[in-house]
Amino acid sequence: MFCYYAHIQMNIGASFRMTTDQTLLEIIQSERIPDQATLLERLAEQGIELTQPTLSRHLRKLSVRKLDGYYQVTEEPVQVLPGINLESVPPNLLILKTDPGHAQMLGLHLDKRKPEGMAGTVAGDDTIFIAAQPDADLEELRKRVLGVFSTQGRPAWS
Repeated sequence: MFCYYAHIQMNIGASFRMTTDQTLLEIIQSERIPDQATLLERLAEQGIELTQPTLSRHLRKLSVRKLDGYYQVTEEPVQVLPGINLESVPPNLLILKTDPGHAQMLGLHLDKRKPEGMAGTVAGDDTIFIAAQPDADLEELRKRVLGVFSTQGRPAWS
């Protein structure tokens, strides 16, 4: 019975998100919405009650941005990247600190690209130890690791 209840709850949650997202897009595409308060009012008229932070998360997920004073769906989805801080620990270690829950994903990304001079990684929840090969220049490896996490040729993180 518990599993059945949990399954129903998950389906209701997924259905609510789908309906909320669809309703948000319909409202934004059918009228000019100047601010989130107006958007929250329109959603309430449709029977959907959201808090402002929840609305902001939905807008970000749907690639909705305020352009020319009104909310609009943008062409490209915005990629939200976790923050990182990369420190050198001579003679052969880099320590990458990131947001909680992102280290394993970033470590896997690094392992797949294997920048020159990297021996390997060990990832926890929010920290990655990056081992340098014995003959690697640590500062050059640091630049290569940052290059792995760059967007359009510019470092996404420092």
